[in-house]
Amino acid sequence: MDLVPALQEPLRQPLKSVLGPATAKVMAEHLGLLTVGDLLHHYPRRYEERGQLTHLADLPMDEHVTVVAQVADARLHTFASTRAPRGKGQRLEVTITDGSGRLQLVFFGNGVHKPHKELLPGTRAMFAGKVSVFNRQLQLAHPAYELLKGDAEETVESWAGALIPLYPATAKLESWKIAKAVQTVLPSAQEAVDPLPGSLREGRGLVTLPEALLKIHRPHTKADIADARARLKWDEAFVLQVALARRRYADAQLPAVARKPRPDGLLAAFDDRLPFTLTEGQQKVSREIFDDLATEHPMHRLLQGEVGSGKTLVALRAMLAVVDTGGQAAMLAPTEVLAQQHHRSVTEMMGELAEGGMLGGAEHATKVVLLTGSMGAAARRHALLDLATGEAGIVIGTHALIEDKVQFHDLGLVVVDEQHRFGVEQRDALRGKGKQPPHLLVMTATPIPRTVAMTVFGDLETSVLDQLPAGRSPIASHVVPAADKPHFLARAWERVREEAAKGHQAYVVCPRIGDEEDDEKKAARKQSAEDEAEKRPPLAVLDVAGQLTEGPLHGLRVEVLHGRMQPDDKEAVMRRFAAGETDVLVATTVIEVGVNVPNATVMVIMDADRFGVSQLHQLRGRVGRGSAPGLCLLVTEMPEASAARQRLNAVAATLDGFELSRIDLEQRREGDVLGQAQSGARSSLRVLAVIEDEEIIAEARQEAAAVVAADPELEHLPGLRTALEALLDEEREQYLEKG
Repeated sequence: MDLVPALQEPLRQPLKSVLGPATAKVMAEHLGLLTVGDLLHHYPRRYEERGQLTHLADLPMDEHVTVVAQVADARLHTFASTRAPRGKGQRLEVTITDGSGRLQLVFFGNGVHKPHKELLPGTRAMFAGKVSVFNRQLQLAHPAYELLKGDAEETVESWAGALIPLYPATAKLESWKIAKAVQTVLPSAQEAVDPLPGSLREGRGLVTLPEALLKIHRPHTKADIADARARLKWDEAFVLQVALARRRYADAQLPAVARKPRPDGLLAAFDDRLPFTLTEGQQKVSREIFDDLATEHPMHRLLQGEVGSGKTLVALRAMLAVVDTGGQAAMLAPTEVLAQQHHRSVTEMMGELAEGGMLGGAEHATKVVLLTGSMGAAARRHALLDLATGEAGIVIGTHALIEDKVQFHDLGLVVVDEQHRFGVEQRDALRGKGKQPPHLLVMTATPIPRTVAMTVFGDLETSVLDQLPAGRSPIASHVVPAADKPHFLARAWERVREEAAKGHQAYVVCPRIGDEEDDEKKAARKQSAEDEAEKRPPLAVLDVAGQLTEGPLHGLRVEVLHGRMQPDDKEAVMRRFAAGETDVLVATTVIEVGVNVPNATVMVIMDADRFGVSQLHQLRGRVGRGSAPGLCLLVTEMPEASAARQRLNAVAATLDGFELSRIDLEQRREGDVLGQAQSGARSSLRVLAVIEDEEIIAEARQEAAAVVAADPELEHLPGLRTALEALLDEEREQYLEKG
């Protein structure tokens, strides 16, 4: 049974449009609403109560707002201007009030006549426009408005009920015009096919979908809104979780080669040479991974852990277990710096076990090769040959690993580092290189709250490393308010010198590189309104390095590292820093993940407010990796009361990445966080809040797994199948592919 055509009906048609062609065009272009169903799922952002007015006192600058208020007074002024030199220019100033504050509206020229007649003192209306400042006063220039007359038939009809819905609107289409359009299509809601199985809906006391749509758009009471939202949240959580459950089910049907570690092979030899014992957490997660590898279906596991919790070690042990079975393992890193870093740390950890086929190599040794796009032709040819013959058990590389030329002898395991930087095609292409689908281990260094993991990576089983290995030092973090207390910044540079004097090293991180191309882009962007708040461009690596060398860090060995350097130069800089030949590395966020220099004890992050919470946590994890305590200084010019400073205070106050990722998610719009990993949930999560609705998501996941296990093709649930097809249009299909 297909979705009833009424909801699939386009809003804009050549012969008979549901809405006026102009309205339908704006809806399609600015709000992405194409069908009657799309419009019915465009829910109100909030509701205005008849007796309760918007607080004019809390108006945000530069945003489109809708307010309900009363006209306090209206005055028509005439003035002289270039267009009206004889003093014939007209300006209408209307003051509106809502009890909490007053706001001025202005209309000019021919635009004054209609409002002059209609906006008389005492009139109540809805006003929509962009808040600006003129003469230190907030104002709306030429706002659109809709009179709220109690007696006019149409107004009573269109604002029926005690609650006025206010919709997410745009400059081109005000909230009440959207409300009128919804009013036009609302009868079609009766024909909405319910995606929730009847037993689930009844068991949880949820209203039907047609009733929920009616109540969210035309509520009579607040209880109506609560009923509707509870139901619509379930729809979003359940349909998304069914999509993920079907993905898990399909993966579980695929064949894979079981990889059981040998008791006397490479893994055992590696464990014997480890100078420390694994933490309980590492042992537990390793067991989960080995159990998965031993099955004849591909493993799909997400390994997330705190910065420095030893994820690479756990992943390496899984790779060695696969090599023990005659298979190969590939580790995919997002950047060359990171691929080289992983290659270096893996070969160091393995020692002679990484020298397979060489003199001095151990009995069980294998070859570990590096493959990146910038390698010389000879080295590349050599690496490709080692992969094709099976001589190399482990390969570490960037997306160069995915190219057609790369052939594996027997690819058994793919480890993807920093998953969200890899797209769909890359992962599938690498998967296709195995004789059968290889096992997959995805590592993420950014701790993800449980609910986000269930929503974004819901087709992967999750393992969490939340213990730090013994011997890790604590990291002290402090906010350095450079504008309020410049002497704090001077003290920060003294601390860097003190650490260098003890033989330690430091990182200084800046938000941008600072060469011409960068500046031109910045200048182009500078003109946008969002950037006006940022009075100066972010500090740049090249500028800061020069200032430090000539100023507070004079005499220390300072080098720079950024993404636009030649790969060989980057590698050389990293080697010198790792070898202790450089005191201070001034870098962009290329050092954010994976860089491991235990002797580095201080990190100074310039313009720290320009970075996200999880990014700051990542960066901070680069220090305190040895036996000496770490220090992270977050330098900012933001004032004490600002949201940016509160964010930095939160980072300074805790080293718990899971706690910080929760804070991060609460402070940012949900779509941003979900959008990093996929595009689909952003368009499909309208009422579901990933952090607040933790219970609904967890329950929906269980219900979805049960439904899919019983009826994988959803043959008995046509409404659910239809809802899935709507969610999984092409773009969203891709998001699920990312896993």
